[in-house]
Amino acid sequence: MTAIAKRKAQKQPASKSPTRLPMKERILDTAERLFYGAGIRATGVDTIAAEVGISKRTLYNHFPSKDALVAAYLKRGFYEPRPSELPPIAQIVRYFDRLEKGFSARDFRGCRFVNAVAELGDEDRAARKIALDFKEGRRLWFRELLASGGVREADALATQLAMLVDGAISMAMVRDDPSMARAAASAARVLLANAGVDLGEAKTIATAEA
Repeated sequence: MTAIAKRKAQKQPASKSPTRLPMKERILDTAERLFYGAGIRATGVDTIAAEVGISKRTLYNHFPSKDALVAAYLKRGFYEPRPSELPPIAQIVRYFDRLEKGFSARDFRGCRFVNAVAELGDEDRAARKIALDFKEGRRLWFRELLASGGVREADALATQLAMLVDGAISMAMVRDDPSMARAAASAARVLLANAGVDLGEAKTIATAEA
């Protein structure tokens, strides 16, 4: 699920209207929507300021440059997996099983990090570094769970699982088909089974907790 969709799913208190949000948060909310939906290059600071209803000067008081705003937008896409009492392998199975819900979101437009690197190239090394940190963080999360689940080649398998996620995201966006998540989930189960993981219990637990 995209970070934007996650936030939309979390209901805000009725008394906290958008105009009552801190200005920095309002700017970032707008930048996130426009950068992700229309593209970073296609969205200028003038457009963001106009959408928020402020001057460029006010925007720059909170974010000194567009590069700073892009960095904040990308970092906002980071999220920590919720603490779970599920066994490690069941957490991985559940992760893949939930991908389709995110792909089905109206605002789904692929991976913000890949999109940013593709748009900005080597012109913005900071954005590339943030994207790399995010991707590696997810891979290391897989590796930690695999190691905790007793998988010997945890590092290599974590890389394969991370590649499956990114491949599923790309396929779902290009084909406009959220069901690509199911293919990724099936492939993940094959990889886990080939690594000697008993998926019977993990699948039952993950399904019950979904």
